[in-house]
Amino acid sequence: MRSLLMGTTVGAALGMMVIGVTSMTWSANSQNDSKGTDVFQQLDLFAEVLGRVDAEYVVDVNESKAMTAAINGMLASLDPHSSYLPPEDFKSMQVQTSGEYGGLGIEVTSADGYVKVVTPIDDTPASRAGVRAGDLISTINGKSIVGLPLNDAVKEMRGDVGTDIVITIVRADEEPFDVTLTREVIRPKSVVYRIEDKDIGYLRLTAFNERTTELLKEALDALEKDLGPTPAGLILDLRNNPGGLLDQAISVSSLFMNSGEVVSTRGRKPGEIERYFAERGERFANTPIIVLVNGGSASAAEIVAGALQDMKRAKVLGMTSFGKGSVQTVFPLNAERGALRLTTARYYTPSGKSIQGTGIEPDYEVAQRRYTEKDIENLRRFSEADLPNALDNDSGVKRREIHMPEDQPPENYEGKDYQLEKAIEKLRTMTYSSNLQKKTAG
Repeated sequence: MRSLLMGTTVGAALGMMVIGVTSMTWSANSQNDSKGTDVFQQLDLFAEVLGRVDAEYVVDVNESKAMTAAINGMLASLDPHSSYLPPEDFKSMQVQTSGEYGGLGIEVTSADGYVKVVTPIDDTPASRAGVRAGDLISTINGKSIVGLPLNDAVKEMRGDVGTDIVITIVRADEEPFDVTLTREVIRPKSVVYRIEDKDIGYLRLTAFNERTTELLKEALDALEKDLGPTPAGLILDLRNNPGGLLDQAISVSSLFMNSGEVVSTRGRKPGEIERYFAERGERFANTPIIVLVNGGSASAAEIVAGALQDMKRAKVLGMTSFGKGSVQTVFPLNAERGALRLTTARYYTPSGKSIQGTGIEPDYEVAQRRYTEKDIENLRRFSEADLPNALDNDSGVKRREIHMPEDQPPENYEGKDYQLEKAIEKLRTMTYSSNLQKKTAG
């Protein structure tokens, strides 16, 4: 079993009813309590309804498809991230976390009957075509997918590499429009790096797959070779990073922390707490760090941002993150029946804060674009808290309401990346303050 911290996955819920029936029947017979009896009665009701539908419905019924829909409904009622992965989707997920997979390059979820884009992945057909986080997909190749189960919609988007697909995008305050994408093998570069402003290292992480830490170490080596052991600053860009593997979030955090807790997870049972600590291996220990986040930064990305923020190792700049504070464990099923992806715990930052539904609040709130009062009035929020059946925050904390950002680009701004520019500006201030303190102490 391996813990995942993805914002969402493309694979959606399918199932084998016999697994649930076997488990629940055992519970009813062994415990003989009211809860078990009720479950048994509900299963009997389901069998009766299925039999009646099979016998009386106006056309022949595909029983397997009907039971699949029942499994979909059961798991969807739990939370947005629990799902059954049939063998094909299970294999796809394993390939995805390995760092290479086929598709369009988008992380999606279901919302209000639509397929909603969580985030496009850098340098993929979706990102190159201008697909944005929060976009709704209403049709595929002219066929409406509104109300279609997420897994069925995803299957419609799949196909042979090199073939075209036309999706219709519904975007706030715009008329629906078509986008043509060519399917290709997705090889996301989970780490890219460069030098900004001559002496600042820039590191962008697009996902947390099995190769992320390895690639990040290589990037840090290259930056140290070019900038020396004490550059003016580091920028860790986690914007639109949907998450990934828990162990990668811990090992990435360890590269910027000397010690201390990175994250803890708490399950259903009292005392069911796991704590994860930074490993030895901190890089650029005396270098100030800015972490960039936005509404597309989710799960594993939020763990890293929250750990570095709580441990006073970095400042966070941007907009409030997505707010996915839950852990999914993948349970392979017997007889190659695929796997069950189940939410098994909430995670907490080192200070004990749950960000489920609330997100990571930046130290410096900076918007990427300029908003008017009318924009704020018409803006639709897209976060974990807005997903159907999302887990609540067990601390009772609510996500901050939509508001005018504290800092945003000035009118007639002609730059390319306002948040990045502000990060560089803040690093210059932090470096100056640090040098001044050293001189005063000396």
